[in-house]
Amino acid sequence: MRFHYVASQPNGEIIEGNIDAQGTADVLTFLATKGLKPVSIQQVKGLEQRMPRRFWGQAISVVDKVFLTKYLSLMLGVGTDLFRALDILIADFKKPVLRELLIEIKTDLERGQPFYSTFARYPKFFSPVFVNLVKAGEASGNLETVFENLSQSLEKEMNLRNRIRSALIYPVLLLTVSVLILIFLITFALPRIAGIFLGSGFAPPLFSRVVFGIGLFIGNYLLPILISLALLIIGGWYFATRNKIGRRLLSQFINHVPLVKDVLHKIALQRFALTLSSLMKAGLPIVDALEITADAVDKEDLRLSLKRIAREGVTRGLTLGEAFRKEAVFPATVSNLIAISEKAGHIDEILQTFAEFYESEIDSTVKAMVSFIEPVMLLFIGGVIGIIALSIIVPIYQLVGQF
Repeated sequence: MRFHYVASQPNGEIIEGNIDAQGTADVLTFLATKGLKPVSIQQVKGLEQRMPRRFWGQAISVVDKVFLTKYLSLMLGVGTDLFRALDILIADFKKPVLRELLIEIKTDLERGQPFYSTFARYPKFFSPVFVNLVKAGEASGNLETVFENLSQSLEKEMNLRNRIRSALIYPVLLLTVSVLILIFLITFALPRIAGIFLGSGFAPPLFSRVVFGIGLFIGNYLLPILISLALLIIGGWYFATRNKIGRRLLSQFINHVPLVKDVLHKIALQRFALTLSSLMKAGLPIVDALEITADAVDKEDLRLSLKRIAREGVTRGLTLGEAFRKEAVFPATVSNLIAISEKAGHIDEILQTFAEFYESEIDSTVKAMVSFIEPVMLLFIGGVIGIIALSIIVPIYQLVGQF
């Protein structure tokens, strides 16, 4: 069982921490051996359960992890011991979930547990790559370098996401405004104009009557239609993300969408190169590094290829270059340069170069995709608005022509 304690030191300073124990008596014994007087002892089950309800649902973001790894690297680099560094971060960080994590890390270290074990306890916040890098740095006594590399990798990942998000802001805004305009035309303007024509005894052309009928139907049943669409979208998203068959179908669909599949493939290659480079720099065995990298890559075909390279290639005596050349999912340039760099003994450096190259390629591809999507959206929205306009203009023209 895990307990959270608040205790006072002999000088009156209040401290708090966490401890694994069989019961309250063991916690009291532990505090007594440390010369602490207990203030409160509470049993807890995990990080989120220790926080008040108003803090539930908070996450440790990429920004939080960048600052955490950067600060730890800087403080360890200037000679600050790990316990003192944690004390400084606990005092400075104000975000409850992050502060609670640091307190737990310090308590675990005081009990002789390895540094990485606390991170491993929360896979929701820390990936296997993060945990294994910390584990390797702790084993080699090189935590400062590992945290520096981690902060750089996380910062690159964050910057890449921000650039992609920024590039997609305009198309999303354009789509949103266009949909709102269409909803206004279909639900307010079109039904009123259709009512005027249909109520006057004038028979509009078939084309106009079809458009008027669609507009009147949508206007009369707008709320049920919106609710149905929302349920359909939520159900489809749940099926595509939580169901194994749904994920496979979504992956197959995306792999046939021009431009989108190229962006996702390059993102997966960039993540592969950056992750494998970081793991190799930390000193992990190549098979373990490949297995961990495979789990970190979201793309299924790339993940399976990395698994085969580790299990059917390297473990059976093939060189890394030979194993990569057997997998068509990797570009020939990647496989050849890995083979060359393997002989020279600097695979991690060429992988870092690949990551930077694909990062710039992703930027270019996203911009190309956005430049293609924008005119297509404008043409589609313009076509729909043109159809509505024609359905109104044609009967008006015919009506005027009768006089």
